[in-house]
Amino acid sequence: MKITLLCALGMSTSLLVERMKKVANEREINVEIEAYSADDIDKHVETANVILLGPQIRYKKNELFKKAKAANTPIEIIDMRAYGSTDGEKVLDQALDLMNYTREE
Repeated sequence: MKITLLCALGMSTSLLVERMKKVANEREINVEIEAYSADDIDKHVETANVILLGPQIRYKKNELFKKAKAANTPIEIIDMRAYGSTDGEKVLDQALDLMNYTREE
């Protein structure tokens, strides 16, 4: 399972990625979590199981959601509070919920 986080340059989410990995390890969830620049979506949209966007790039939502939909990859904007507090547990749960929701459709 691969969770891809996209932000402006892929750097601001690095702490969040580390916290998400820690929670995944504690829960024994086998998941790959990486962060990239939103400009690199074309490189990752086909291989990601789910994509989460940093709330600071919300202005790119239409463009990025269109690409994700075309690839049939679930995508959502990270909860602003969880992002601001780098709450790895909450953001991991958001990604897992998004994948589960999509599978049930």
